[in-house]
Amino acid sequence: MELSIFAVEAAVSARCSSIEAMFSENTKKSGCIEVICGSMFSGKTEELLRRLRRAKIARQTVEIFKPTIDIRYDETDVVSHDKNAIASTPVDNSANILLLSSQVDVVGIDEAQFFDEGLVEVAQQLADQGVRVVIAGLDMDFRRQPFGPMPGLCAIADSVTKVHAVCVECGRLASYSFRRVQGDQQVMLGELNEYSPLCRTCYRKCSSPPQTEEIHSTI
Repeated sequence: MELSIFAVEAAVSARCSSIEAMFSENTKKSGCIEVICGSMFSGKTEELLRRLRRAKIARQTVEIFKPTIDIRYDETDVVSHDKNAIASTPVDNSANILLLSSQVDVVGIDEAQFFDEGLVEVAQQLADQGVRVVIAGLDMDFRRQPFGPMPGLCAIADSVTKVHAVCVECGRLASYSFRRVQGDQQVMLGELNEYSPLCRTCYRKCSSPPQTEEIHSTI
């Protein structure tokens, strides 16, 4: 018995709908970890905000977190150096992110270097649950040493984006955050008055102790 054209079209349509639903389900359950890292003034938060806004345009459920220690621009919002902002939830430790991230599609985390090492496992768990995790943070402190959980996050990330600032001394790409004020503690909040982005050459030059000329007296 021959099938009518309408029956064939219905069968094809049903098959396409099934494939589309399966693809949508697989996509929804496929989590990932995206890390955005670099020096201060390199645009890390700007890139984080851009990705999160795109997710919101796509009608995805987004939750954004930042450490309570970061109150430079606002106590609750994530704010870039260019004063672009988005509402967020300040948390004391990484475990709270896991508790507050139920039923979400995307989790954004800013200033990740200030969190505890547990953030690595939190990000891993969220991604395993099908959540897209977008993280921004300093990869190095002012001494050029790995900062907080960032090395571990870069290691487990599905993608790592290294962004650069511009060296204020020579105009080349800058990878380092040079501290211009006194203080040996690793965590010291500051802006352009306290930190400057520098390239490798200028960082070494600015970090070197000033040369003093020897004065030889003659008798």
